[in-house]
Amino acid sequence: MGKRDADAAGAEGPVQFSVDRNSPVPLYFQLSQQLEAAIEDGRLAPGSLLGNEIELAGRLGLSRPTVRQAIQSLVDKGLLVRRRGIGTQVVHSQVKRPLELSSLYDDLEAAGQKPATRVLLNTTTAADAEVAAALGIAEGTEVALVERLRLTHGEPVAHLRNHLPVGLLKLATADLEATGLYRLMRAAGITLHSARQAVGARAATAEEAARLDEPEGAPLLTMERTTFDDTGRAVEFGSHVYRATRYAFEFQLLVRP
Repeated sequence: MGKRDADAAGAEGPVQFSVDRNSPVPLYFQLSQQLEAAIEDGRLAPGSLLGNEIELAGRLGLSRPTVRQAIQSLVDKGLLVRRRGIGTQVVHSQVKRPLELSSLYDDLEAAGQKPATRVLLNTTTAADAEVAAALGIAEGTEVALVERLRLTHGEPVAHLRNHLPVGLLKLATADLEATGLYRLMRAAGITLHSARQAVGARAATAEEAARLDEPEGAPLLTMERTTFDDTGRAVEFGSHVYRATRYAFEFQLLVRP
């Protein structure tokens, strides 16, 4: 037996899927990869319905357990959700962010994720030892502090905490909710040149879980970044957490000659 085809209802018409029974790749994995690709490139938009497992299994000539396994793998990734009385529905694609000097807002917008921002805090505070070391200032120096919740399609993706030198630029709450911090910095004439960044992971605290709509203890990605302008001055220190089900960092690795 060769390939078997099926389709699902996408934003602009049916999306075709096929499985090759002669391939050594497991059938459930073939289907899950094609579903994930269709979600990532927008052929299956948020809110799209896949139909029930029985129908999809019948069209592809697969068993229900095989289809269920394919769908479950994407439910586990946060790309699909099972809704009683509705069926299996696309949530949205996971944001894959390249490790380069770009803002989350720009990356989400480029991925068609419709970013939105809720400003939680916009104030000044005394720099603690960590912030002072990152910005190259004396501990206790007054710095600007901005905390934001970044959302896509109405769902939280990340909690962003940024410290900046006081007087570097005007940080109006309305502007912070309308666009990204790096865009505001560029508009103020600040030339972003380089950054030092560390990426990690940990479990969500109760407060973070409530803020990001995750269960307590859920995996979170972390990122700390100190950004420098073209004069070598530290202009921003960011400490961010991301939902691992909605977000990923991408690395390009090169072999040293």
